[in-house]
Amino acid sequence: MKKIAIFASGAGSNAARIIEHFHNHKVAQVALVVCNKPGAGVTRIAEQAEVPVLMIEKERFFQGDAYLPELKKSDISFIVLAGFLWKVPEAIVRAFPGQIVNIHPALLPKYGGKGMYGARVHEAVIAAGEKESGISIHYVNEIYDDGKTILQVACPIEPGDTPESLAARIHDLEHRHYPVIIEKLVTSPETAGNH
Repeated sequence: MKKIAIFASGAGSNAARIIEHFHNHKVAQVALVVCNKPGAGVTRIAEQAEVPVLMIEKERFFQGDAYLPELKKSDISFIVLAGFLWKVPEAIVRAFPGQIVNIHPALLPKYGGKGMYGARVHEAVIAAGEKESGISIHYVNEIYDDGKTILQVACPIEPGDTPESLAARIHDLEHRHYPVIIEKLVTSPETAGNH
C-alpha cells in the first residue's frame, strides 16, 4: 500500500477530495495530513476521515530535521501539496525525488512564485486582462512553482468575472483533475501526463 501525505494550510477542499478519492483504494491511501496552521479547516477534515494530523512549526521544518523522521515513521512514499503555503525545504525535496506534487491555480509559468496563491493569483490574472486561466499540476523542486508540469487545464475568463467567480471555476477544475492525476502518479507514473 502506497502511503500519501497531504501538506495543507487552509480550508482543505482539495485535501477532502483527495482523501475521499483514496478511501478504500486498492493500492494507495492518505496516511497523514501535515499542517502548519493550528485551527485550519483541513485538520477537521482529516479528523473526520480518521487521518492522523502532524502539526509542524517553522523552526524545525526549515532549520531542523524537516519532520523527516515522522514522514518515515508513517511510511510516506508520496507527498501532495494542497494549498500549502510554505516552501518545501530541500531536505524533503531530496528525500522524495520526483515524489512531490503541487497544484497551482493559474497557468504556470504565469502568475506563479513567492506570494502568488489563492485570491492574489485570480486578482492578478483579471487585472492583467487575460482571456483564460486554469490549473497547473507540477512536480516540486527547491524553487516555488518551478518543477516540471504534469498537467495544465485551462478555462476561459468570462466578462464580469471577479476573483471569487474565477476561483469557483478553478476550484472545480482542481477537484476534478487533482485526485485523478495523483492516482496515476502513485500507481503508474509513466502515464500520468496522458489523461
